[in-house]
Amino acid sequence: MNELVPIEIIENKIFVIRGQKVMLDSDLAQLYDVETKRLNEAVRRNLGRFPERFMFQLTDGEWERLKYQIGTSSYGNKNNSNLRSQFATANKNISKMRYNPYVFTEHGTLMLSSVLNSQRAINVSIQIIEVFDKLKQFALTQNQLTERISSLEEAFMNYAKDNNEDIEELRKAVNLLLDIHKPAKIGFTS
Repeated sequence: MNELVPIEIIENKIFVIRGQKVMLDSDLAQLYDVETKRLNEAVRRNLGRFPERFMFQLTDGEWERLKYQIGTSSYGNKNNSNLRSQFATANKNISKMRYNPYVFTEHGTLMLSSVLNSQRAINVSIQIIEVFDKLKQFALTQNQLTERISSLEEAFMNYAKDNNEDIEELRKAVNLLLDIHKPAKIGFTS
């Protein structure tokens, strides 16, 4: 399959909110090459396909934190005019949005391809799912490495503890030898 969208672009559009990896409606609309308004209309017409574990609307606090995160990351430009430009309104200013965006989980992005019903939506959804899978594999590898480092650290601490007693015994023996072989004080006493 020819790549429609570079994988790095998709990776940079995935965020963790409420403990779930999600993508913004505007980012998905841009990837699927539709207006955000049209994407959300398709979702509203098919709400039964989008339970909250597939899609939810951001709270004010979540949206503010995400805007800050996006603004301070390498994602897009600093003023984020590209972030919400996919809305069918002429206003590109994020601060004047009428409502908070929707975000879609991995399953929600897959469901979007069925309601948008275009070949591009299907192909891009496949790419997005592959990126989500790649992120899961990376997380598993990280967890395995963390567990391995923890077990090595524990083994090292046990080794150091066991050998520290031997080192303490050597230190005592050396101090005893030093005390025995100390020369007597030389000099006058008053």
